[in-house]
Amino acid sequence: MIGRKTSPGFLVLLALGFCFASYNLLTMSVRYKASKGSELFDPVVRAPGGTERAGKGIQKFHVAVTATASTYSQWQCRIMYYWYNKVKDMPGSDMGGFTRVLHSGLPDNLMKKIPTFIVDPLPEGLDRGYVVLNRPWAFVQWLEKANIEENYILMAEPDHIFVRPLPNLAHGKNPVGFPFFYIRPTDHEKILRKFYPEENGPVTNIDPIGNSPVIIEKGLLEEIAPTWVNVSLRMKDDPVTDKTFGWVLEMYAYAVASALHGVRHTLRKDFMLQPPWDLEVGKKFIIHYTYGCDYTMKGELTYGKVGEWRFDKRAYIKGPPPRNLSLPPPGVPESVVRLVKLVNEATANIAGWGDA
Repeated sequence: MIGRKTSPGFLVLLALGFCFASYNLLTMSVRYKASKGSELFDPVVRAPGGTERAGKGIQKFHVAVTATASTYSQWQCRIMYYWYNKVKDMPGSDMGGFTRVLHSGLPDNLMKKIPTFIVDPLPEGLDRGYVVLNRPWAFVQWLEKANIEENYILMAEPDHIFVRPLPNLAHGKNPVGFPFFYIRPTDHEKILRKFYPEENGPVTNIDPIGNSPVIIEKGLLEEIAPTWVNVSLRMKDDPVTDKTFGWVLEMYAYAVASALHGVRHTLRKDFMLQPPWDLEVGKKFIIHYTYGCDYTMKGELTYGKVGEWRFDKRAYIKGPPPRNLSLPPPGVPESVVRLVKLVNEATANIAGWGDA
């Protein structure tokens, strides 16, 4: 780690026995600011006293989804939780408990409907309007404070729908992740060397993933998460990196943090599909509906242009989609048809849907 002066205030915090999560945020905030422009920056943050790795035992994984208290986030979480409950006990499932990690710092109206753990957001202004920057900090707090029975964690997102029961695809210390076509470390070597120095190895050590979906051993995530926060803050603080990575900055930060800890992910393309680009559901496990699905009434994709028929989650920022959405016209890929049917089934069976 790089050397730096330790402020009296920091020593006082330690003496008072602040929790590890608070310790990490303070340490990381000081380090990333103190090392601006420094070639000596060491982004790895290690837990005081080290971290015990989970061994053999419970192989189920805990489903964790970070979320805000916005209506937009809430309705997606309700659909996700419906399908989690639908498939978790089916044959072939290794799905354990479920937690919505709410990084608002305050309870909301879903507390009694979805298992929820409240954590604090980053200090005001630190995310600079990039709300996703709260995700790694939320995981640091949750892992430190919550009682998690399972030895593995699935990091998921509100716009995930479980299509079929999900087994634990991870193997021991080898986590599993989904390869994103737009995460290309080798295309950004000059930028990534600011956070992953040459002495750490080739940039091909950085997996083409984000943190979600990832199934990972709990002990490994406890080690990676503080570094993930630190790298995210550093990337956001660097104008070139921030402009280049944009909305996927936090995804790159997780990939870099994992590489810094020597962790490589098994890449599984069958982990997830993303309509409208993936045309068939097949034997995949999760539908990720991040992209808008716009079509003519002839079933022709009009991506980038509002279609005569459409399903786009961003059309429902201020309120949830209505029940019984119209199905796509003939010719639209099976993945999009299946998505709408899954949404319709969930909304038809969730009590008080209009209250989401």
